[in-house]
Amino acid sequence: MLTQSQPLRWLVDWSLWVRMGFSAFVWVCVGALCSAAPFKLPQRIEPENDRPIIGILTQEVDDYMKPFGKTYIPSSYVKYIESGGARVLPIRLNQSYAEHEKIFRSINGLLLIGGSVNLETSDFAHTAGIYFRLALKGNDEGDYFPIWGTCLGFQLLTVLVAGENLLTKTTAENVTYPLNFTSEASSSRIFTNFPSDVRKALSLEPLTANFHHYGVTKKAFMGNEKLSGFFSVLSTNIAENGLEFVSTMEGRKYPFYGVQWHPEVNRFQWDSHHNFPHSFNAVRVSSLLAEFFVNEGRRSSHHFSDAAEESSALIYNYNPVYVANISAYEQLYFF
Repeated sequence: MLTQSQPLRWLVDWSLWVRMGFSAFVWVCVGALCSAAPFKLPQRIEPENDRPIIGILTQEVDDYMKPFGKTYIPSSYVKYIESGGARVLPIRLNQSYAEHEKIFRSINGLLLIGGSVNLETSDFAHTAGIYFRLALKGNDEGDYFPIWGTCLGFQLLTVLVAGENLLTKTTAENVTYPLNFTSEASSSRIFTNFPSDVRKALSLEPLTANFHHYGVTKKAFMGNEKLSGFFSVLSTNIAENGLEFVSTMEGRKYPFYGVQWHPEVNRFQWDSHHNFPHSFNAVRVSSLLAEFFVNEGRRSSHHFSDAAEESSALIYNYNPVYVANISAYEQLYFF
């Protein structure tokens, strides 16, 4: 039975509950009852590394470049990585294994560029193999390290995984295509966070620039157990000769990615004789992919032990050369 003081106390307590936001309390309780899981406040996840450095492997020069240097990197790739929020370290060829291993421990990802060198005998291919094997071992040991291959870089990744060259004539030179997504694309790491309208545009509009004469057909890709077991096929396209080639792939276990097309040209190459897509959606695709790969690099904890050594290794120490009068590129870095 309530005493005379108890009703007054009850009214005071109720008034206090109202002032403290009882409606919010009820909402939380109802939400908890309606959910099988206990109510938890959302947690903010901070990136592990907000100063990522991506290594770009230099490549042997073509004949017209020889007066400028022995190896090069197109500035479009550098700008592409920088636009995603990372810095760039150029990786020279013909260094010792110990030097490459030290670089690997200092960078947070590797980009293999397009080009036209031999995928089995070139210094580019040999050096890429060193980093590929270091990344395999590192990721197996919990040391996250992503690799991205564009065009020739894409092809090189297939050679490194398959242990053989599976390239076939699949000419798609100076043409733009929409992507023919596979069933695995929607759940992929690359595309899962793409806005739905961008993903739709990528499947309907010619947003991907292709400049290649060879590729890996879907038949050859799926027929190689090493390759199909290692990579998921996310998209394909049809070459000028009617063959279906793999245009986007993603490592099933490892953070390794490859595109047969060129996302960097959508924002950073402008030669009017080439089909570089510059539409609103084309630029969005390029931006999203650059940010995706850089964010993969943020998950790597590699770093330089010395700030001065880091500064001296970055691309800022080099000046690009204007080559638009002799090349489809506007600028190249030479080493």
